[in-house]
Amino acid sequence: MPKQTFLKGMLILMTAGLITRILGFINRIVIARMIGEEGVGLYMMAMPTFGLVAAATQLGLPVAISKLVAEADAKGDSKKVKKILVVSLTITCSLSIIIAPLVLFSASYISETLLTDPRTFYPLISITPVIPIIAVSSVLRGYFQGKQNMTPAAFSQVLEQAVRIAFIAVCTKAMLPYGIEYAAAGAFVAAAIGELASLLYLLIAFRFKKQIRVRKSFFRSLKKGKETFSQLMKIALPTTGSRFIGNISWFLEPIVVSHSLLIAGVHSSLATKQYGELTGYALPLLMLPSFITFSLSTSLVPALSEAIAQKRIRLAEYRLRQALRLSLVTGGLAVVILYVYAEPIMIFMYGNAQSAIYVKVMAPFFIFYYFQGPLQAALQALNLAKAAMTNSLIGSILKTALIFVFATRPQLGIIGAALAIISGFMIVTLLHYATVLKVFKFTIYLRDYVLSFAAIFLTGWISYHIYDILLEQLHLLPKLMYACMSTTVIYSLFLIIFRLVEKEEVKRIPLIGPYIAIFIPMQKNR
Repeated sequence: MPKQTFLKGMLILMTAGLITRILGFINRIVIARMIGEEGVGLYMMAMPTFGLVAAATQLGLPVAISKLVAEADAKGDSKKVKKILVVSLTITCSLSIIIAPLVLFSASYISETLLTDPRTFYPLISITPVIPIIAVSSVLRGYFQGKQNMTPAAFSQVLEQAVRIAFIAVCTKAMLPYGIEYAAAGAFVAAAIGELASLLYLLIAFRFKKQIRVRKSFFRSLKKGKETFSQLMKIALPTTGSRFIGNISWFLEPIVVSHSLLIAGVHSSLATKQYGELTGYALPLLMLPSFITFSLSTSLVPALSEAIAQKRIRLAEYRLRQALRLSLVTGGLAVVILYVYAEPIMIFMYGNAQSAIYVKVMAPFFIFYYFQGPLQAALQALNLAKAAMTNSLIGSILKTALIFVFATRPQLGIIGAALAIISGFMIVTLLHYATVLKVFKFTIYLRDYVLSFAAIFLTGWISYHIYDILLEQLHLLPKLMYACMSTTVIYSLFLIIFRLVEKEEVKRIPLIGPYIAIFIPMQKNR
């Protein structure tokens, strides 16, 4: 199986992530147009349960598999790779058998008592078919990432979204005559079909690209896998603890928000609608650019683990610095576009600008969210998953507390929930950064941070005037397209002028990279 470089693997995942997020937005637009704000609210109130179930089923194993497979592959130990796969599949499949019935039996209590809206019952029970699918696909994705072959994992993401979109309109339309709660459940059925298609592709890719036979002597490998089990759990439990904390916090979020808004005098149906606007419209838009940092993070874990296993500390330091710098500069462009063009983007996508206020309030602080992924990946690669879990716990507790403090105030309401969410992101990111600095000594290039924020501010100021003055006479869509393109060009020029991107990094951008790289001077090693 061909091994890909850190940057090549990152770009493959980044390209797939961009396509996936675009398809995901098409998916959300279809849902929003078909079932409305209240239906989206029901869908989004059930979504945290889906995230919690997925985290419990995977148990943090994809990251652990990726790290251990990368280390075993660096030593040429194929028997160890087989043990990792066998033990991981046994764990995830066993968990899926336990969790699926649990979701079915608890759906009534969660919907009526915790979420305060009985209509969420049907979306909740429609989650169960996807649980065993996630169990197997998560192991296969971790294996390919550990082999530093990002193509199967990347293509499976695109396929999953494409199939989901193909079925989303069919499922929601078929269920809509029975009520919006059934239509919201139909959206989860479409998601399950998409996950199944993704799993089938991963199984085919594994069959043709594997260098080991998993079924041969499966139980013998399982019996000899006690040490492998311990190694997986040493990484997976703190990692899943970190993710589990995030998902529990996400699970509690609609519960705390709905009860807080009730205290503030907001009726339950209106609270569901407002929560749908915040988490179904605004937050997905703000999280769209995170496909870049997710790609960086996914590639960074095996790349950093391999460099440390080979005791190539300077290479490990360079890769970490590179990931952090790229997260900052790419996240900066997202902040500018989302803040300046929040209203026209929401009008174009959803037909109204009601959710634009959430985007404007949260966008400037989302740079912390984009920066968080590579830091978390670095902690996992450095065997500091436990520290990452502690940081996530602190952030989640404070976020949940702040939701109650802010959202119960009538003058803030749902905006208070938005402020609490971004406060949680900022706290976790700062704690991750402090932990990495404490353990892994690397040079902080203050110049990069200062010039990055200067590029963000200057681009935002220029873009604001471009949209309101130069493009005033155009219709919404062409005006928005020209504005976003001009903002991207202006920001890119600042990155080149301030030397915030390197020639070799730009060269690897598909199609246009080699041509743009001509204008970028060579830099000495940072």
